[in-house]
Amino acid sequence: MKLNKPYIIGVAGGSGSGKTYFARELQRILGDKLCTILYQDNYYIDQSHRFDGDGGSVNFDHPSSLDFNLLAFGLAQLKEGNNIDVPLYEFATHKRLAQTVLCEPKKIVLVDGILILDSAVVRAQLDEAIFFDTPEELRYQRRLDRDVNERGRTPEGVKKQFDLQVRPMHDQFVQPSKSHAQTVVCDLGEYSEALKLFTKRLCE
Repeated sequence: MKLNKPYIIGVAGGSGSGKTYFARELQRILGDKLCTILYQDNYYIDQSHRFDGDGGSVNFDHPSSLDFNLLAFGLAQLKEGNNIDVPLYEFATHKRLAQTVLCEPKKIVLVDGILILDSAVVRAQLDEAIFFDTPEELRYQRRLDRDVNERGRTPEGVKKQFDLQVRPMHDQFVQPSKSHAQTVVCDLGEYSEALKLFTKRLCE
């Protein structure tokens, strides 16, 4: 694919749907020179002053918890060929750190996140989108493993958050956003085929 400006692909789906694994695998195959990933998780608003415990009242799965205007602005800057400073969010303290990470425009920019297709300003910057429609039981197990092993969460807190926030937010915002995707992946067979398809097309 010969491009004069970055081609931006949204990679969406519920928490634990496999979207991040797909984005990272696609980026690995395409290589660092051709492809980069922007993560929705970097764009959380600082929640440290409101955080009241693991599985508490702060709803990290609601669109209002994310700075989508900043993400959309960054994508627009990359399209113009400009570098951007990507914020860093620390999940252990729920703070947006003072440090940032430099992101350079590449031919392919993948945008990973559960709510990116719900955001009109982010969708306006995407050239296409893929959505991973994964059963809830599998999504929960993957989220449980990730949050306990990588983010210092307790199983009880993860379960409480999933029941009170993740599931209802998924049903209200994430699942309906599937309608904005050009490609929907529903099972492991489709996953492998989608990876092959995107790899072949983006390498042409």
